[in-house]
Amino acid sequence: MISSFVITYNEEENIRECLKSLGWTDEIIVVDSNSVDKTTEIASELKANVILAEKLTFGGKKNLGIDAAKGPWILWIDADERVTPELSAEIQQIVKNNPAAEAFEINRKSFFITKFIKHCGWYPDYTLRLFKKSTGIRFSNEQVHEKAVYSGKVRRLKSEILHYTDRDFEHYINKMNSYTSLSAHGLYAKGKKGGLFDIIFRPVFTFFKMYFLRLGMLDGYIGLVLCILSSIHVFFKYSKLYRLNKGS
Repeated sequence: MISSFVITYNEEENIRECLKSLGWTDEIIVVDSNSVDKTTEIASELKANVILAEKLTFGGKKNLGIDAAKGPWILWIDADERVTPELSAEIQQIVKNNPAAEAFEINRKSFFITKFIKHCGWYPDYTLRLFKKSTGIRFSNEQVHEKAVYSGKVRRLKSEILHYTDRDFEHYINKMNSYTSLSAHGLYAKGKKGGLFDIIFRPVFTFFKMYFLRLGMLDGYIGLVLCILSSIHVFFKYSKLYRLNKGS
């Protein structure tokens, strides 16, 4: 038996296709942060088990999904991701064969504005997505970019998850504002200061690393845009951290 879960907040534009791509799993769990759109209505329509959880970090909500899962195997994806037929077939074959490995990373192929990104440090992008519940895997409690904590052996699958991260600039800008605030508060809670060096030089290095070292130039115009916006993301994150330390 394979349980799958998704955490959501106002994902009515994504959730239907996301859950349809999980329709082959034996159980679908949606951990929702009290969406005010039709997310939970659509999830219930597609027979998902909807759990409401607002005052938790992203990691806490994922841990709630793990706790609610009834199956021995757990797969998690985000609402803007899709499991391909090739990936579902590979996962089902692995579970059927009962492998010695108990945790698997899956590569994520991300779509940005007009195309799937092949460089910029965005690809390949392996993350732990499939595991046995018996491993005791839990997610960390960072405000953003939480990670699955596991020290055992991890294998990699061949097939990929499709990630439709940002289909227009407005979505990216809105998400950037939210994520940079969360990141700044997370750094502030850890005692980080965020000085002028961080504000000036970290964005420059981010662009240089993504565009030149990680070959973002090979992704053409969209690669350039992504590298520039990523450097702006870093600028805002450390600028907000600086203001937090100044008490404003």
